[in-house]
Amino acid sequence: MQQWQPTTSHQNRVARANLLRTIRAFFCQRDVLEVETPTLSQGTVTDEHLDAFATDFYYGSTGKPVSLFLQTSPEYAMKRLLCADSGAIYQISKAFRHEGEGRWHNPEFTMLEWYRPGFSHVELMAEVDALLIATLDTEPADKISYQQAFIDVLGLDPLTATNHALDDKMRCCGIDINAPETLSIDSKLQLLFGQAIEPIIGRERPCFVYGFPASQAALARINPEDKRIADRFEVYFQGAELANGFYELCAPDEQRRRFAQDNEKRRAAGLPTKPIDEYFLSALEAGLPDCAGVALGIDRLLMIKVGARHIQDVINFPVSRA
Repeated sequence: MQQWQPTTSHQNRVARANLLRTIRAFFCQRDVLEVETPTLSQGTVTDEHLDAFATDFYYGSTGKPVSLFLQTSPEYAMKRLLCADSGAIYQISKAFRHEGEGRWHNPEFTMLEWYRPGFSHVELMAEVDALLIATLDTEPADKISYQQAFIDVLGLDPLTATNHALDDKMRCCGIDINAPETLSIDSKLQLLFGQAIEPIIGRERPCFVYGFPASQAALARINPEDKRIADRFEVYFQGAELANGFYELCAPDEQRRRFAQDNEKRRAAGLPTKPIDEYFLSALEAGLPDCAGVALGIDRLLMIKVGARHIQDVINFPVSRA
């Protein structure tokens, strides 16, 4: 017999409703507008570490089938609104990533994303901290640079480390993979960060890690004082990566170059390339206001709030029962 019942409890459904009410009140008090954007898009992320669900649409205006993608994040569409003078905005929406189920991940999940014109990533970190205090009653967060976290935990400078030094440190940390020489420096750094640093930060209070390597900038600006790092941060608490934020890149030519570079990495890894979101790039050409933005996982936030051990405990029907 198929198990038709939800995997969460009614108590946790109530907790989700209360959490969403608290989040909306938080932004209402700060005069941040709630918006909606499409779940389906003609473009998608090019990041080699993300994969989107795709579907064929047979009724487009051209009369020819087109591929549409379920959003991995509402980022591109929300930035189009910012370029159209929306002002400060937030969205609570479904997002989709073609990845396996796990303790912290379901392929369909709920995301909170917001953008603050006039904010730097430093000012946005303060607002994220305020939201965590409002929703989880946390203590004020710790903050540490990506570089300092590596130095403190592993005795290694991630901005200058050689491939050989990273290979040695991976062995010391018990990270045993086939053909490590085929991995990029960034892939090795990500393995070390995930295996050795993430588990020990943000235990008692949230921890912001900022200043990621420029090669991991994604859609963030490069720091003007140190070109080796990007103005990007992530937030960790009780074993979970909760949020990822940027001082947003406003330069359309640089953004196009990064998308093309991503697709080259995908090609080199034997992965299919992805269509670039031309609507988004056109909006950047019209002008993205100086702003910072962040995406935060609602399901993970709720897991911590109710003390859940698995994401299935806070969503009604995970993909295995959908």
